[in-house]
Amino acid sequence: MHEADRREFLKRAAAGLAAANLGAPVLAAQQPSPDGLPKRPLGRTGEMVSIVGLGGFHIGTAQEKEAIAIMHEAIDNGMTFFDNAWDYHMGGSEELMGKALAGGKRDRVFLMTKVCDRHYEGAKKHLDDSLRRLKTDYIDLWQFHEINWDVDPDWVFDRGGIKAAIEAREAGKVRYIGFTGHRHYAHHVKMLGKPFEWDTVQMPLNILDASYRSFQKEVLPVCAERKVSVIGMKALSAGVLPGRLGVPADLCRRYTLSLPIATLVCGIRSRKELRQDLAVARDFEPLTAAELTATAEEHEEKAGSVKNEPYKNPTYGSAYHARQHKGV
Repeated sequence: MHEADRREFLKRAAAGLAAANLGAPVLAAQQPSPDGLPKRPLGRTGEMVSIVGLGGFHIGTAQEKEAIAIMHEAIDNGMTFFDNAWDYHMGGSEELMGKALAGGKRDRVFLMTKVCDRHYEGAKKHLDDSLRRLKTDYIDLWQFHEINWDVDPDWVFDRGGIKAAIEAREAGKVRYIGFTGHRHYAHHVKMLGKPFEWDTVQMPLNILDASYRSFQKEVLPVCAERKVSVIGMKALSAGVLPGRLGVPADLCRRYTLSLPIATLVCGIRSRKELRQDLAVARDFEPLTAAELTATAEEHEEKAGSVKNEPYKNPTYGSAYHARQHKGV
């Protein structure tokens, strides 16, 4: 190895180790649960959530009867964190989840959904739509969806989206406020720099991310410094890691769960997938910081492009957001 390459390797390894070490306080705060599914604190909110959660997009691809059965089994097995978004399947995912949570199950979950509009009136409408579809009078966590463009942080504040969120929180319609995104870590850093105390940030975290436009290395330290809770997603890199690249899914989940996150949103389309994710959570033993770094370095050659992390592609995202940003 050339000296310049060696220095760069050591620099990357040190950065990875430092980011991985941030997980110690979060992992130490993890608690067992009578249902066997460990819980972690959601940052400074005081809430405890299951370390794995159910993704709203994927559940929307299942047939209604099966989807409801999956969600009921998830709740009965201690999976408390439920993810969704206003635009998933044109509102179909929220409607489906609303049916599953009826009859007393709503109070057994920590319900998160996302708002897509950046404008004041648009954001208010999205919230009203989500409340109606989900058959609830409050959302536990409301997150600005797909902060994927450099202008998004400015739009959220300049066009009134954040005002709508604050008003909703004051009215008791929303308990906590956060944001999501997956294209580039710089947009997350910019959003975190805005004059607002975010409760949560959702981002892609996986073995490949550690080596390419890394949220793990660039965003996790900022969240730790500002005491903002992290929600992980894309642990399987949209299915690429276990599919095309042959990396075991349980290793992928274990890697991300060993980072300083409150919960990992999992794409679940069947009871088989649900049970696999429940088993990973129940049997979870964290990787050490050195093991995290070594695992990322072992797969580094597979990183470095949007082919294997497609959600980092500049054209990836929902049609609603593409229309908002047309011409930008």
